[in-house]
Amino acid sequence: MLSKNIEKALNNQIKLEAESSQIYLSMASWAESQGFEGVATFMYAHSDEERQHMLKIVKFINERGGHAIVSELDAPPISFGMLKEMFKTLFDHEVMISQKINDLVEITLQEKDYATHNFLQWYVSEQIEEESLARNILDKISLIGDDKGGLYLFDNDVKMLTANETQI
Repeated sequence: MLSKNIEKALNNQIKLEAESSQIYLSMASWAESQGFEGVATFMYAHSDEERQHMLKIVKFINERGGHAIVSELDAPPISFGMLKEMFKTLFDHEVMISQKINDLVEITLQEKDYATHNFLQWYVSEQIEEESLARNILDKISLIGDDKGGLYLFDNDVKMLTANETQI
């Protein structure tokens, strides 16, 4: 059985995961409108992935005797300037999500809710991967600079990265 405090904290995380999905979706739409088909494909896939993260928490809360709440979401940005700015926004967002997951873990330890603590370990690992991926992409964009040919190749590489992830 979840405590009301942990239930509330997990419901807050549901909102954050849903907003993450919306942010990735908005980035996908923006990238597609800018001609970055590969980046758009990557962002659409990650939008779906973030929604799955949200659903895992919804089901967990309900299975533990709580009530998962679907709340109103804050609208994501609709424009991102340049590709590098967009991926910097994505990286900063993932760092913030990691901190929120860590805060959740801390609450579970304070309340000695080891079942929820165990459940959240998947999210801890996932955030390490998310931050690393965003950091690596930012590094590649920095290497490319403003070279249009490099950006074209990068866009194709990101599209291939997405194809490889779905096969894993």
